[in-house]
Amino acid sequence: MRHVFIINPTAGKKDCTARMIEMAKGLAARHDLDVDCILTQRSGHAMETARALAEKGGEVRIYACGGDGTVNEVANGVAGFDGAAMTCIPVGTGNDFLKNFGDRAPLFADAENLWDGPVVPLDAIDCNGRLALTVACSGFDAKVAEDVHTYGKVPLLGGQGSYILSLGVNFLLRSLGHKWTITMDGEPMTGEYALAAVCNGRYYGGGFMPVAEARMNDGVLNTLVVDRVSRATFLRFVGAYSKGMYYTLPHVARCYTAREIIISSPGEDIVTCLDGEIVHSRTAVIRLSEKKVRFFGPVGCDPNATYRALP
Repeated sequence: MRHVFIINPTAGKKDCTARMIEMAKGLAARHDLDVDCILTQRSGHAMETARALAEKGGEVRIYACGGDGTVNEVANGVAGFDGAAMTCIPVGTGNDFLKNFGDRAPLFADAENLWDGPVVPLDAIDCNGRLALTVACSGFDAKVAEDVHTYGKVPLLGGQGSYILSLGVNFLLRSLGHKWTITMDGEPMTGEYALAAVCNGRYYGGGFMPVAEARMNDGVLNTLVVDRVSRATFLRFVGAYSKGMYYTLPHVARCYTAREIIISSPGEDIVTCLDGEIVHSRTAVIRLSEKKVRFFGPVGCDPNATYRALP
């Protein structure tokens, strides 16, 4: 069996390359493993590398060393291959994916806890052929995420400053509504919506939890649809939304369980954020991709550790 560390040297606040390579060397020496390290060179390289490794055949375990973007790319690379499994070592600025594992998430920081861990098949969200493991959101929050990247290029602004600026611009200066037709398993509804969040996992956007009852291997996508409302109402809703308590404001948001969600717009691009990766389309076709990604982690880890049932 091969063990391959795919390392994103630009992830996080400082280059993690040396530390990841030393971790990989130590793992190989202690357990007599076939271990390699590959550094990503550009956006998409982690996905290409993971796909190439999976296509070679045989058993391979891939360690995504980066943030949520690196995890997303590796998941897209290994999806559907029976011999390939993935895990992640968090070194990025955003590690929302691991929050799903609750108090065992810190164990992922050391490959010694990972290399011989059990494999768990995870569902995924397929949006126009691109996969997400946790949340595919369209609308207000996706536009905020997109603009954070733009404002992040402003000198001296920083990550937090970029987020605050993006949030302020989108909340105060742009429309909170989008004229969409949303079709759930063949049943259409048309209106003005602030956002739609299709959830397989529970966290995104630095710890927001739109749907606490979402589980990563139950064969269900939980889709939260939020109506266009006044800014004052939307502001009141955000607190409940961030804690998975959308149901306390049923006049604002509703949750559906569907295997296929189609969001279409007659006059503007739909901005969709897939685990932090931004895509544009006039029609977002979102489907459940059941048990698509083989994931391994520490003994006893549970991707639904923070699951909370509806009251």
